Amino acid sequence: MTARVRLGLGFGFCIGAGVAVQGRINGALGARLHDGIAAATISFGSGLLILVIAFAFSGRLRDGAAKVRNALSAGTLRPWHLLGGLCGAFFVACQGLTVAAIGVTAFTVAVVAGQLLSSLVVDRLGVGPSGRTPVTALRFGGAALAVLAVLIAGAGHSGAPAGPLSVPDSLRGAPTALLIILPALAGIGLAWQQAVNGRVGEVGGPLSATLVNFCVGLIALVVIEAVVLIGSGLPDEFPTQPWLYLGGLIGIAFIALATITVRWIGVLLLGLTSVAGQLLMSIVLDIATPTSAGLSITAVVGSALTLVAVGIATRSHT
Repeated sequence: MTARVRLGLGFGFCIGAGVAVQGRINGALGARLHDGIAAATISFGSGLLILVIAFAFSGRLRDGAAKVRNALSAGTLRPWHLLGGLCGAFFVACQGLTVAAIGVTAFTVAVVAGQLLSSLVVDRLGVGPSGRTPVTALRFGGAALAVLAVLIAGAGHSGAPAGPLSVPDSLRGAPTALLIILPALAGIGLAWQQAVNGRVGEVGGPLSATLVNFCVGLIALVVIEAVVLIGSGLPDEFPTQPWLYLGGLIGIAFIALATITVRWIGVLLLGLTSVAGQLLMSIVLDIATPTSAGLSITAVVGSALTLVAVGIATRSHT
């Protein structure tokens, strides 16, 4: 194992921990606003604002953006390579909509299952910058076991009483299956997002890829939120706790890091290594600051099974 691969594994762990923390922040903001889409829009908007300021003061970053434009003109990059932000927007929206209802751990397990299954396909097709990787029995077996983990994790989340974080009004009474399926779909898109962002980052650098991701994602979220506001109107008030608005900054960090890491270890292995960070941080967060769903035994069992799935699939890389 090369030093670059070992570093990539460490980066994957940090990315996973960041995803879990962002999930709690956006989930809390969505609950307080009673609008998960608004929380996602604020997250993307704040992240984009930070990136625009950085690009305004850095000629090196602007050169990277110019390389992306030139690659599009030359055909080295395709327009669909720039659409990873759509998946990111859906992922962040699901954080704001479902985390307060099902808990960080169950959300993470569902995302992981979708991400691992999608990663198999993405790696097989060679969508990412690391090239084609065959679907082996170990890789498929690990991903399949993760699906079982999702089913177990979601089994104990029915009728959870209200806790420190209230469930958004739009999801009160929603079937548990729907609350699990949404983050699973977000995980499927996450693998494709990592692959295409890696392609863009290979040309213009990680922050150029992150800028494109936030621009596309914000446009999608603004359109969706405009439709929501027609029926519900603006929130009555915005929370004043500063930590609720850190989701965008955390998103910049792990999206930029992922565009580098995916080139070193591939989409599936990036997903696998990030699982450990997500699960560990998710369980810590659910214990330290419980959501209305709390930390159920089934969520812990589902997490443990996902770790087993990671171990099985990782054997194909040894």
